[in-house]
Amino acid sequence: MKQRVRAILMTAALAVGVLAGAAGAATSASAHGWVTDPPSRQDLCSTGSTGFDCGSIKYEPQSVEAPKGSMLCSGGNAAFSILDDNSRNWPRTKVSSDMSITWKLTARHATDKWEYFVDGKLFKTINDHGAQPPASLTHVLPGLPQGDHKILARWTIADTPNAFYSCIDVTVGQGGATTPPPVVPTDPPVVPEQPCGAAWSATTVYNSGDTVVAGGVTYRAKWWTRGEAPGTTGEWGVWQKVGACAV
Repeated sequence: MKQRVRAILMTAALAVGVLAGAAGAATSASAHGWVTDPPSRQDLCSTGSTGFDCGSIKYEPQSVEAPKGSMLCSGGNAAFSILDDNSRNWPRTKVSSDMSITWKLTARHATDKWEYFVDGKLFKTINDHGAQPPASLTHVLPGLPQGDHKILARWTIADTPNAFYSCIDVTVGQGGATTPPPVVPTDPPVVPEQPCGAAWSATTVYNSGDTVVAGGVTYRAKWWTRGEAPGTTGEWGVWQKVGACAV
């Protein structure tokens, strides 16, 4: 009888252990994240946007997890090695030089740091010092060089030996407001000199439209006048200045 009870207890303990292991595996399986905007290579695979079969990564874009420090898009995870194949025609996203990158996290791990590499060179590091990130977060990479680039985004976890990896293929255009072309000052139009007409006379009667010359300048009468010298009547006076005249 005692042996039977002992056997039952051992079976129950084994079952509990199996369930606990399964729960732990489920927890680990949900502890992931990847870049969704601009779409990373694994995100493109998951949405069927690549034009070729990506394999199992299309079902689990969040699972590109591998030991810290890798410079591979797969992180060195052999199951997802297709992400490292640069000969594939990965779709490129057009972005501005001030580019935003958004992560989707299915588990909010305590975070050591976020790193971004442009064509293999470290471009930006954001240290979180063990803080817990939100389920969705966005970082900005300012001043990216123009042209086609591959950006490796690396999320390093604080309390495990692993990191999560995403690669994004982009074409960087000119960001910010477009600088208008400089305004080239232009010289005022040259008004050709008028031939000199008759000189003004203090005793002559002038009617509207008549022209005279005084001091090398041609004037036109606005209305009847006599004895009013051109250049002395002001803007609202009888004489309208036409321009210099050529002898």
